[in-house]
Parts: sequence; C-alpha cells; structure tokens
Amino acid sequence: MSKNILLIPHIQIQNANALSSPYTIGFPAMTAWMGAVHALQRNLKQIQEAKNPDCFNDLIFHSMAVISHDIDLQTYKGNGDYVHSIIGTGNPLDKNGDRSSFIEEARCHLKVSLVIEYSCEKDQELSEWVDQFINGKMKIAGGDILSSRPSQTLQINSLEKHNRLINQLMPGFCLIERRDLMLQSMQNGNDAMDALLDFQKINHRCQVDENEKVTWISQRKEKGWIVPIATGFYGVSELGKAENQRDPDTQHRFAESLVTLGEFKMPYRFENLDEILWHYHFDQENNLYLCQQNTYLESSNLNEKILDKNQSNYI
Repeated sequence: MSKNILLIPHIQIQNANALSSPYTIGFPAMTAWMGAVHALQRNLKQIQEAKNPDCFNDLIFHSMAVISHDIDLQTYKGNGDYVHSIIGTGNPLDKNGDRSSFIEEARCHLKVSLVIEYSCEKDQELSEWVDQFINGKMKIAGGDILSSRPSQTLQINSLEKHNRLINQLMPGFCLIERRDLMLQSMQNGNDAMDALLDFQKINHRCQVDENEKVTWISQRKEKGWIVPIATGFYGVSELGKAENQRDPDTQHRFAESLVTLGEFKMPYRFENLDEILWHYHFDQENNLYLCQQNTYLESSNLNEKILDKNQSNYI
C-alpha cells in the first residue's frame, strides 16, 4: 500500500519534558509527540489560509512515528547515593535574586526523527514550510528546537523506497507499543501495576556446577528494551463546564494518564511502516483518549480489556 511520508530528520531538542507520566520519567510521552505533529498541521493550514488558501487546505497528518537517535536525561547520582536526583534549573529567580520555590521537573536533551503519514493534493511547498516552523516557531514536548536537517516528502510504494527510508532512520530506535505483554501478565492474575513491574524487574539466580563454582545470571522476563510509556488519558469525570477553563467553547473533563509497556527497536526490524506509526483513537464507551499504533486498527476486541477493574492503569 502506497503512503505519502513527510520525514523530519535529526531534530535536536533541548530541555524536553521527561516527566512522561505520574509514575515515570524518561523518554517523552507519545501524547507529546503526537501533539507536536497535530500543532504543526494546524500551523501549516492557518498560515496558508492567510497567504495561499489553495495550498494546504486539504492537508491531513494521519499518523506518525518517532525515532530516537540520542537522549540525555538530566539526572545526577553522586558517590554513595542510592537513587538518581533530578538536575533542576530553578528559573526564574525572584525579585531578590534568590531561587524561588518551584516544583522540580525532569528534563532531557534528545535528538529524534519524525515520520509522518499525510495526504495533500498540493504538497510541493510542504517541506519548505515545515522547516520554517520546526526551526523557529515551535516547541516539541515542551523543549526548544536547536536544529534539524531539511525535511523531505517521500512516496513509499515499493520495497526499495521503504528500505531507503529505513536507512535514513539508522542508527536509531523506534518506539512501539507492547500492550500484548500487559495483557499476557494480567491474564495470569496480576493487576495493572504488578503487570507493569513484572517486565521491568531484573531477576537474579545462581547456578552451582559440579566443581561447586557459583555462577550468577541476571535477566529480565522479556528480551528487548522494554520501558513504561504514557499513551493517552482516561476520563474520570463527566463532560461539563469548569470555572476558568482555557477554552470556554469546549467541554471539560478530569483525566488520568494511561501507562502501558513499550519497546525501542531498530527500524530495520520492521517490514511494514504501520508497525511503527501511531494515530489518535477515541473510545467513547470506555472514556479513553488513546495514542495507539496502526497495527491495532483491526484489533477492536483489545480495547475491551484496556482497563483493570480496580485501577486506571492502561494495559
């Protein structure tokens, strides 16, 4: 199946929000990446409505993928420390020049590439306008964009072009969803949090050979770079109006973060772009606002098992 792809390679981001959920810090949440892509689409359509109404009026970003090339989490662990500490900036200073009270925020510096599936009849100037917004008018995951390589539009309609795109993403790691691991663990009787931790802990065991030599083996339950990731929100209140809400025309709802397992895998391991692309999905029946992968489009029965009956942890 042919896909129109917008590639924004090697975006250097400083001070991105690493507080990906109430439980974890690390790589920014998928909601941050998809929110940035959605903001880019809206900016492109707004600027073109003012300057050239016929250019991007039918532009739609259908799905996206994020590929991490490098990440530097701003934490510190001194000699004798048991845990890492967040490196905070303490900005801005108060009127006396002292450090004001503030809530510490986890930050990271990283370099990523974005792969965006789009549709647009007149996309000749798309990459030029994208570069203007990326290099000066946008933030991504709350971080400042320092630089990026020129973007390009590609039509992926053959194995050769697919491989050419994959080569441009190397070396790097695609973030994919591993909801299947959570389901597997919860079907064995674990609740959502235990299922999450089940694949994060390191198990140590020893073996003694015939010569009484002791060998220690340390391993996780599942091979691969498995991490907890935030992939959306769960509505915990009814839709309604709230005092002093930002948008007076949109109904308000309190929500909690949804957390599941994800995995970083190198791009060359994927034969289909849908395996790495993410899209928005709203499950009205279960009050779920999700970022999920294109490969879950036909798995409607999975959404019935998303929430543990006793917790709002996303599985």
